[in-house]
Amino acid sequence: MFRVNKQILLFIAGCVWIIAGVNILRIGILTWMHEAHYSVLKVGEAVIVFLLFLNFVFLRLFRKHSRRIAQKGEKNCPFSFFDVKGWVVMFFMIILGVGIRHSRLLPDSFISVFYTGLSSALIITGILFLIQGVKERRNSK
Repeated sequence: MFRVNKQILLFIAGCVWIIAGVNILRIGILTWMHEAHYSVLKVGEAVIVFLLFLNFVFLRLFRKHSRRIAQKGEKNCPFSFFDVKGWVVMFFMIILGVGIRHSRLLPDSFISVFYTGLSSALIITGILFLIQGVKERRNSK
């Protein structure tokens, strides 16, 4: 089986978080563009969603997974940047997001603001994983 070192795990984690964030941002922006009202209030709400998710969810996950990856050996499964719980949560969130959007349970005004803020926090977290990978690479030399 293909194995990777800790630095590559951090880079994979960063790319996965960024790709997820960009995909959600795309949905948020497309939904936002179909909205009739572009208000400063909506931008403020998106910033609040961003700050809440970044500070209370994603930074904790970044620290947890970075520490866990740092404790790993040099040869790891490329998917081990998440633990089992992390993968379960990720799949649950994807299914929940798709289900809510397709069932139209929430209005587009909510989706546009929520997805824009959430995706921005995901992208920043992905960048943090990439930075951590660069630091890990420098420390291993």
